[in-house]
Amino acid sequence: MTITNKCIVACACLGAVILAASGCSPRRIPPMTVADLMEDRVLLDGVLMKCNQNQSKARTDSDCLNARVAIERLASQNEPAKEAKRMEDFERSRDQLRMNQDKQRKEQEAKTKIDAYHLPLVPVDPAPPTPATP
Repeated sequence: MTITNKCIVACACLGAVILAASGCSPRRIPPMTVADLMEDRVLLDGVLMKCNQNQSKARTDSDCLNARVAIERLASQNEPAKEAKRMEDFERSRDQLRMNQDKQRKEQEAKTKIDAYHLPLVPVDPAPPTPATP
């Protein structure tokens, strides 16, 4: 049972082909984390566009699931900021309305207020005598 040179060369070639084929296959890219997607909005948009184009893959793909979670977290972060801005605008407009109403009220009071010390003096003439009737 001798191994011929042809057999050794064939096995070596076969091993080289298997080794080359396994080395040439692309490495599996790990899925993007939610934090990575939240930091990079352009990447998040790209992942969502890819997921929207291929709906069947989107349900099982971890990138798509992570992108949806990132979108929800970003939306929940923006809600308090929007609410605070809305409340600030409301308070500002309410203060402005109060100032306008106070100004109108003071103007109205100034018009109707009578200052007894600054009234013009009007001479009082005695009533004319009434003619006597016979």
